[in-house]
Amino acid sequence: MATQTETLSFATGSRQGSAAPLAREAVRALRASKIREVANAAMGLPDVLPFWFGESDQQTPRFIRDAASAALADGATFYTHNLGIPALRGAIAEYVSVLHGATSPDHIAVTSAGVNALMLASQLVVGAGDRVVALTPLWPNLVEIPKILGAEVETVSLRYGPNGFDVDLDQLLAALTPGTRAVLINSPNNPTGWVMTRAQQQAVLDHCRRHGIWIIADEVYERLYYGTGRTAPSFLDLAGRDERVIAVNSFSKAWLMTGWRLGWIVAPDALMDDLGKLVEYNTSCAPDFVQRAGVVAVRDGAAVTDGVVAQLRQSRDHLVQALRALPGVDVKPGDGAMYLFFRLDAARDSLALCKQLVQRAGLGLAPGVAFGDEGEGFVRWCYACSTARLDEGVSRLARFLEQV
Repeated sequence: MATQTETLSFATGSRQGSAAPLAREAVRALRASKIREVANAAMGLPDVLPFWFGESDQQTPRFIRDAASAALADGATFYTHNLGIPALRGAIAEYVSVLHGATSPDHIAVTSAGVNALMLASQLVVGAGDRVVALTPLWPNLVEIPKILGAEVETVSLRYGPNGFDVDLDQLLAALTPGTRAVLINSPNNPTGWVMTRAQQQAVLDHCRRHGIWIIADEVYERLYYGTGRTAPSFLDLAGRDERVIAVNSFSKAWLMTGWRLGWIVAPDALMDDLGKLVEYNTSCAPDFVQRAGVVAVRDGAAVTDGVVAQLRQSRDHLVQALRALPGVDVKPGDGAMYLFFRLDAARDSLALCKQLVQRAGLGLAPGVAFGDEGEGFVRWCYACSTARLDEGVSRLARFLEQV
């Protein structure tokens, strides 16, 4: 039997060939964000309703802002430990323990946003020439990050059927061949709202255990869940903390803190020393006063998260009903996240359509192709706002569709 060090080592291991592109070539080959391309097309246009980014229109609650102000007044403007201040690592560990079982601060690293956590997680276990599998449609950053490191990314697409999106589990497991380095799974999913079931997670975990494959679980939307329970199913519910599972999370969505750029990683203790080095060479640390606000959010913000979920559920259901009244729209809501990813007859070229919507209707949606070729024909609408704002957006879409 392999020792824990051998089992968790990421500094050694086979690499599939030596023909990985140079770093600069890998960067040049990255696809640019088509969401940003649409947003840029709206620059200078008056009265555009922007539903393209994953962000609520609500401000961060005052008690969290006050905690940051107090920390600034207290002089919390210096470097901290690479892995985060003890108070925040402890608070996150308590939070994760309540939701997913016993978790030590030794398994927690604080990061400068969820996207930084995803980059760090990939840097921990992925290298040039590695094979990585990603379950798509998917937020483009997650697919492109391993490519920056010289990895080869193979995608497995969710299937769209009468009940919306779901995974073909046999297809996913077949793609996770021996020698695969990691699988990237985002659930609840951006853009579709799909949520992986506990049984599906167990099957993937068992398969990855057999073949030594790392699971990088993007669980940023786990609290934005409309099923039974406080949180969506998580790989942390099933895996030991020292297995090959790295879970990424963020303060952005559940506590209305998108602009604060604060996240965290749950990872095996054996990786923490090296993770500390990576944080040092990426950002050094998250700002002290932001971390102190994070402590208050995670310890005292249960009502905030409950309120966010209640409002999102109401907005989701309202928008679904309104969109279903329009011709040429096929919408099936998911059980999580803050998006509707719906098929639109007019979206044969979703990027061109979204640019037209901005310029002719003042409506900002994200093109489905931004999330992979399998997203073509769909558009994404972030519904994290008031129903009145959604109604105005639907009216603009209806008027546009009448003219095409």
